[in-house]
Amino acid sequence: MADQFIEVDELRDTLRESLEKDDRRQEDISRQDVLTRIERVIQTIVFSVSEGEAPVLRLMNRCNWASVRFHESVGLVRKADVPVTTLRCDCPSSATRFALIFKLLSVIYKLVQSDSYATKRDIYYNDPQLFGSQKTLDSILDDISCMLKVPRRSLHVFATSKGFISGDLCYLEEDGTKVDCNSSSTAVPVSSNVNGIRNIVSAAKFILIVEKDATFQRLLDDAFCTRLSPCIIITGKGVPDVNSRLMVRKLWDTLHIPVFALVDADPYGIEIMCIYKYGSRSLAFEAHSLTVPSVLWLGLLPSDIQRYRVPEETLIPFSQADESKINSLRTRDYISCQPAWEREIEAMQRLKQKAEIQSLSSIAPHFLTRVYLPNKLRYGGWI
Repeated sequence: MADQFIEVDELRDTLRESLEKDDRRQEDISRQDVLTRIERVIQTIVFSVSEGEAPVLRLMNRCNWASVRFHESVGLVRKADVPVTTLRCDCPSSATRFALIFKLLSVIYKLVQSDSYATKRDIYYNDPQLFGSQKTLDSILDDISCMLKVPRRSLHVFATSKGFISGDLCYLEEDGTKVDCNSSSTAVPVSSNVNGIRNIVSAAKFILIVEKDATFQRLLDDAFCTRLSPCIIITGKGVPDVNSRLMVRKLWDTLHIPVFALVDADPYGIEIMCIYKYGSRSLAFEAHSLTVPSVLWLGLLPSDIQRYRVPEETLIPFSQADESKINSLRTRDYISCQPAWEREIEAMQRLKQKAEIQSLSSIAPHFLTRVYLPNKLRYGGWI
């Protein structure tokens, strides 16, 4: 079995050589710096009131493609001249959001000042009627992070993780708790404080990002991490939360081993993989700590559908939403700079069919874990 990782080892060596030429890590911001930035916002508001003017907040438009640009070694990063949205406290359409931002700024200031932490759910349930929904609070927190130009982890507000991780990995949480991910049949929830993780120990040869929880559980049930030991598998259970993305980045920064993605052969699977690799528009201001541009597409490739003769009855016709999504993907710079990805996406669009990872089980019950993935890793079947 020693030769099963020859291609992976060669890839690792190549990645480490390129890493030495371009190592871009985002520095943490001190508590005092965070407090100072909040105080500046408050001072600006106080000055406006003292001048008899209606206070305003200027927020960067985070969700517009015009606000980001593609940087090949980082991913989607915020432009210097980002469009700005103005919130006025005397305008009925923006007064509520203005007030909520100030409320959350007050909470964050107290947390940072006292060096304590809270989850987003804690804050929401302290006054659910005020925020209206968890989604509103999440959006406001991102706005504040972007406005202050501070990573979310420096605001002392955590999100409850939805991802899971398993494999050859041990580490200490910030409070000293030892976490062992080595169980072959169960997974460990991704930490809610990834930045506080230390003493990472692993002999893993690679990290496998798994799009869906069902596929992740299948890998656990088939003892994938034991069969292809040593390795690490992680899932964000669909569109990844920030903690899952932070964890993948943390492992990459620490271990410098290949990171592969296993997603459905459909437009949404490709987009989820791109979020891990290149980031998202809304969090482009945190790209340096969230993206891993070295992520490689292991499967399910559209070309694999014909190569492995996936049964026709398991394929799913394109919907209008799929067509719209794939057209959107093909316009993005991070796709056009990768000819191999472009060819796969073109093939998918030409066939107007998609396939889920689970479709491989129609070939044989254990085809995914005992044939498909081992062969992909042994023979370098990634792009």
